[in-house]
Amino acid sequence: MLHDEGGTGRPILLLHGLMGSARTWRRHVPWLREYGHVYTFDAAGHGRPAPAELTTAAFVEDLAAALTPITEPMVVIGHSMGGLHAWCFAAAYPDRVSALVVEDMAPDFQGRTARDWAEMIGSWPQPFRDREHMIEFFGPVAAQYFMDSFEERSDGFHLHGEVPVWRDISEEWGTRDFWAQWSAVRAPALLLEGEFTITPAGQMRAMADTARESATRYELVAGAGHLVHDDRPVEYRAAVEAFLGELPAHASGR
Repeated sequence: MLHDEGGTGRPILLLHGLMGSARTWRRHVPWLREYGHVYTFDAAGHGRPAPAELTTAAFVEDLAAALTPITEPMVVIGHSMGGLHAWCFAAAYPDRVSALVVEDMAPDFQGRTARDWAEMIGSWPQPFRDREHMIEFFGPVAAQYFMDSFEERSDGFHLHGEVPVWRDISEEWGTRDFWAQWSAVRAPALLLEGEFTITPAGQMRAMADTARESATRYELVAGAGHLVHDDRPVEYRAAVEAFLGELPAHASGR
């Protein structure tokens, strides 16, 4: 589940979003190696068993156990669900995180439900025949995300997890908020929000405004959807490199 992607220096951990996988970061791993020793991670319920309780706390504990081999504080970069897990991990284990990058994720989705979303996924053709079928169905950006994540077999691309599990992971977000965990973060952070975000309006900017104990920067990425790192890769890289470059040498890996 924890993949050593190479590099030297301070550990940099990449956490994917819901329905993603460690492979969704493959286009960014090469340049991130310039800033440290890069690791990717497959979240529970994504190609491997989910926790008995589908709570964010359970996923964070699963992550913490997997990271035992990494003894130095990490720069943790997370997209969507991975961003939530990143700051909850930083709140629970402050000595293990030196900096955070959170991409298009907010603390409070209360009142939202994943039922219609799960029914839509359940209606998708299974398997998708080939890459052309994926691109035709999803469009090029989302198709790339799912091609990197789904299990490719001889007959096409199959989901790499169970829709009810993914539904229940996101259903928890509709029943509670994670402001307390965010408020507990002490590490410097970069918050990147897509112009066409799925997050509630204003929340990511408010995260920066309420970060009293850490240096936090907020950036809106023009033209980007939820998959900022794939939708606007040049802008994403520039923002992350600027942030990493400003960290102390021991935190950036350089």
